[in-house]
Amino acid sequence: MAACGNKSEPAKPMAETPRLTLAPFGQTADGTGIDLITLRNQRGIEIRLMTYGGIILSIKTPDRTGVSDDITLGYDTAAAYFKNSTYFGVLVGRYANRIAKAKFTLDGKTYTLPANNGVNSLHGGTIGWDQKVWKADTFQNAGGVGVALTLTSPDGDQGYPGEVKAKVTYTLTDDSRFVVDYDATSSAPTVINMTQHTYFNLTGMKAPDALGHELMIAADHYTPVDDTLIPTGQLAPVKGTPFDFTVPTAIGARIGEPNEQLTRGKGYDHNWVLRRPAEGLALAAVVREPFTGRTMEITTTEPGIQFYSGNFLDGTLTGKGGKVYAQRTGFCLETQHFPDSPNQPKFPSTVLRPGSRYTSQTVFKFGTDKK
Repeated sequence: MAACGNKSEPAKPMAETPRLTLAPFGQTADGTGIDLITLRNQRGIEIRLMTYGGIILSIKTPDRTGVSDDITLGYDTAAAYFKNSTYFGVLVGRYANRIAKAKFTLDGKTYTLPANNGVNSLHGGTIGWDQKVWKADTFQNAGGVGVALTLTSPDGDQGYPGEVKAKVTYTLTDDSRFVVDYDATSSAPTVINMTQHTYFNLTGMKAPDALGHELMIAADHYTPVDDTLIPTGQLAPVKGTPFDFTVPTAIGARIGEPNEQLTRGKGYDHNWVLRRPAEGLALAAVVREPFTGRTMEITTTEPGIQFYSGNFLDGTLTGKGGKVYAQRTGFCLETQHFPDSPNQPKFPSTVLRPGSRYTSQTVFKFGTDKK
């Protein structure tokens, strides 16, 4: 007698996670809709961002054992970003970093900007590009998945001259590179200095601070600052100082040393002058987190990088998942032109004129060591 039983059905293939998704993510106070965009690659990296401020909400990467965690600071909802001007993950424009006394002179005319950082102007003013909703066009091609964000900034926006048409393209590749391309044109002479302001903690928030991360910065000089964090104009050698990261060094190794520059910044909040042996991309920094094995390499076309060690985080902000952000919970590595360049004729120029184009590229490559 033949045995009887249920006929098995062929197993259904598991649904493949889409590489790129776009979904509503709330709206601004004036009713403008905000989109959430998610980018994924074949190596387990996922980047979430929103059209408000071009903000990077999260970057999930695997550690050396394959466990994936979010390695950025931020908030869970769009509304939380409206309330807290912390620059977590934002696109900064028109001008990243500080401009002294909130003014600059171009072609004989002086322009006055909002003073939103003591007497200075910081990160584009009180309503910078980090508080605007960008238009998004997503794409998927052989190079990866991504989104092109565009914004038109009117003449006189935050005191800056010229109508500027800006475009920032985020691309996630299958070899774990996060490529940020900046592009802008202006109808009148103006100054432009754009950057990405993500706060990182490569432990995935498993550690209370980022001081154990090992950092290398490809720079032999930095720009010392006055007591309002404006560069003095000097290019000072890093050798023999706590600013020497020419070999991998823990962020916290010398942050507490008696040093006037560290006192002024309450830690590191300075611009490093990158070595630029040729045009195109050049190495800016490498970060390694010893316990998880996560690594991040940054290359850029920019002449400088601002290393900020999260000194002004003070425990008053509660971020994703209820995490309290204490001092130095995360750090920033902002590729850029030098702070206050419009007032510093010896610094690389940030002037953009009609008929010319501002272009810049920065690449974050994520990986792990195999230790």
